[in-house]
Amino acid sequence: MGSSTIRSSAAEALESVVADGQTITVGGFGLSGNPTDLIEALRDLGVQDLTIVSNNMGVDGVALGLLIENRQVRRVISSYVGENRLFAEQYLSGELEVEFAPQGTLAERMRAGGAGIGGFYTRTGVGTPVAEGKPTRELDGVEYVLERGIVADVALVRAHRADREGNLVYRKTARNFNPLAAMCGRVTFAEAEVIEEDYLDPDAIHTPGVFVQHVVMASDREKPIEKRTTRPRTASAETNGGR
Repeated sequence: MGSSTIRSSAAEALESVVADGQTITVGGFGLSGNPTDLIEALRDLGVQDLTIVSNNMGVDGVALGLLIENRQVRRVISSYVGENRLFAEQYLSGELEVEFAPQGTLAERMRAGGAGIGGFYTRTGVGTPVAEGKPTRELDGVEYVLERGIVADVALVRAHRADREGNLVYRKTARNFNPLAAMCGRVTFAEAEVIEEDYLDPDAIHTPGVFVQHVVMASDREKPIEKRTTRPRTASAETNGGR
């Protein structure tokens, strides 16, 4: 079996493709399903003036927060940014341009871009700042706003399993925005926890390899938890060894 998409490292894979001023879409939701190795490689390459399309911008010093910290981002298209204080500081100071998109609208804009659909009408955001400057249209007596599909220069995604032709399978909630990000990138990079020698089961594939040009093995690291919530230990739990 060939290895047409496999690359030896994230840095090597990205180096010949990424450039200043590009639009880069990134999978993940909170800190679940973030392509951490690819984000770190992008930081280390030092490209500037990036437009990042992602559901959120990570947290301070983690995931996409690394790019904010390194001041590589000029513009963000996102749904939720409330967990990143440095992001808020750069936005309020005018250093960072932000386009907010309702979460479902952002997902559909990414899917539409990947499907070759230039735009679509939605009721979400009508009459709010989200719709300012965008064409509207009345359909069956209801007002809709036109949202444009998103096509990015580069997509970065995280998969659980991949094969050598770039077919991807995600694991549970890490699936989130990753399939949509993979679709809408002109060049898509995937890091995978497992790279299979054989082809993945066609009926189990979440992202077909036609959308993926580069696959790298993800490093073995502890996955970050955005908000760790635990219950106080009870006396009975202490007595029984925490069971």
